[in-house]
Amino acid sequence: MKPELMLFWIAVGLYGVSTFSFIFGLMARQEKLFTLGLFSALAGFLPHVGVIALRWSATGISPFISISESITLGTFMTVLVFLIIQFSTKKVRPLGVLVMPVAFVLLGWAGTLMKEVASTLAPALQSGWIWVHIVGASAGFASVLIAAGLGLLYLLKERNSGPLYDKLPDLAAIDDLSYRFISGGFILYGLMLVSGCFWSNQVKGNYWNWDAVEVWSLVSWLTYGIYLHLRITFGWRGRKLAWYALIALVAMIVSYWGIPFSVETFHSGFRIEHT
Repeated sequence: MKPELMLFWIAVGLYGVSTFSFIFGLMARQEKLFTLGLFSALAGFLPHVGVIALRWSATGISPFISISESITLGTFMTVLVFLIIQFSTKKVRPLGVLVMPVAFVLLGWAGTLMKEVASTLAPALQSGWIWVHIVGASAGFASVLIAAGLGLLYLLKERNSGPLYDKLPDLAAIDDLSYRFISGGFILYGLMLVSGCFWSNQVKGNYWNWDAVEVWSLVSWLTYGIYLHLRITFGWRGRKLAWYALIALVAMIVSYWGIPFSVETFHSGFRIEHT
């Protein structure tokens, strides 16, 4: 097995350990399992970085062209943000109950789609805008996934009591933190849309093509815009927005990876192999 693939599946395995540690830690209300989950995530993150570095250095091709590479980069950004939060504060340690299962499943799925030969990007499509586009998308996804995880913590704390839940921030603080991450994700995802328009215009001479990926990306962005509107204009708080953040995450995952996988092109005229 190639070193790249070995590192990849080690990362998936360690994320799996992290996933079950967080889930069983919540079920058993054992904080030691949260600690195991955190350090398993950190241990898995190191080979995850190695996979991206090896693929990039070996081919010289930006490591986010194929659908597998896109998922790998998106989960990388998610785990990075998660680890930064976890090592910054212990107050939201159970956050991994949602974040790590999503990262584990997505990275495992990426492994089933991985090719030994890297995808290529035609010279005509190479542009500085692609970096803004991809970084905005992956960082935006990480932000809204964290927000959804905070929404889950809100719902759990609201319905449960005990030492584990008492150590979490109060409900208002969790709600406010989730709102901040949604706001960040909305800005970053908007940056992805704008940079994608400029990239398209640079290559194809028009800003918008109305293909499935573009439409779903716009829908996802507007979904979070509605969240902000409901909070700022109508004063929504708490449980309703916690559920909203969890449900909206589904739309984000579908637009980011579901649609590109189910259709023949990533964007019309920007063909990326995924079969």
